[in-house]
Amino acid sequence: MARLDQLFRYLKDNKGSDLHLAAGLEPRIRRHGHLEQVPDWPVLTDADLKELLREIPTSKQWQHFEEKLDLDFAYGLEGVARFRANYLNQENGVGAVFRIIPEEIIPLERLDLPPATEGLAHLEHGLVLVTGPTGSGKSTTLASIIDKINQVHDRHIVTIEDPIEFVHPSKKSTISQREVGTDTESFASALRAAIRQDPNVILVGEMRDFETISLAITAAEMGVLVFGTLHTNSACKTIDRVIDAFPTDQQRQARSMLASSLAAVASQLLLRTADGKGRVAALELLLRTSGLPNVIREGNTLMINSIIQGGKKVGMQSMDDSLYAFAQQGRISGEDAWLKASNKKRFEEFAPPG
Repeated sequence: MARLDQLFRYLKDNKGSDLHLAAGLEPRIRRHGHLEQVPDWPVLTDADLKELLREIPTSKQWQHFEEKLDLDFAYGLEGVARFRANYLNQENGVGAVFRIIPEEIIPLERLDLPPATEGLAHLEHGLVLVTGPTGSGKSTTLASIIDKINQVHDRHIVTIEDPIEFVHPSKKSTISQREVGTDTESFASALRAAIRQDPNVILVGEMRDFETISLAITAAEMGVLVFGTLHTNSACKTIDRVIDAFPTDQQRQARSMLASSLAAVASQLLLRTADGKGRVAALELLLRTSGLPNVIREGNTLMINSIIQGGKKVGMQSMDDSLYAFAQQGRISGEDAWLKASNKKRFEEFAPPG
């Protein structure tokens, strides 16, 4: 058994989300948002840590790390979980961060997201963007949506990921999961191929560049339901980020394409619960309405917030609405809600003294 497995078991048993390893430090885990030292483990030298990290990647992966000084891959420990691994080089030597991926995909109904979120699993076509900072739960939400489609619809689902995180067995749907670097050269090349593979649904793990974003929009325009992720924190900034990925002379056309294809934007934040024993996802949800295409086409993204406010009856909500409701219910601290809120004045009752 790899010695790293001991740390993975500790991470799982103590309900941590990430394991952090760095030369010159003892192992640490992130639990409910805070980093904590792993007891009974010494400070790891660079040589110690290299020996530990060498245990689980393949020879080819380790060679890649030695040449490029960065490595992303997934590792599964049977009966415990899968882990998304990132190896890196830093000032004091090597380092690594492992994110735990639960073996069980959480049913969408148990994620405690707005009811309208389930509707995303029943869309026929269009582009759905799930956004938020690293560690905000985007992968978990998308896995639950894909699982819902898999359960209730007879569709061909293609996922393109780096690395594959949640493993989906085919249920009512047929699922093809492709890992960048192993099964395909890049997100863009896999997406270009996927369009020719008779897909109903495509999941793009990361929309990193102009080519990938452009192909995702094109697939959505062709009648495919495309899910993608971005590291933006609101619907307004998401739309601007997509358009900004295009060269200046193509942005007008990009607005027109996005206007006709965008079906929804779900922006997430993961916050520590008030009791410090867990985390909860605050969500901003923008859904397609008759007025949305024109707002996108004209570049008037400041109107997005008005569309969200006017769409509450169909399940839309702003991030501030979500934060305010959680704070009023006592599910998150008022101070955390105030810190994350856009409209601080609305949250004055929760502001810290002074």
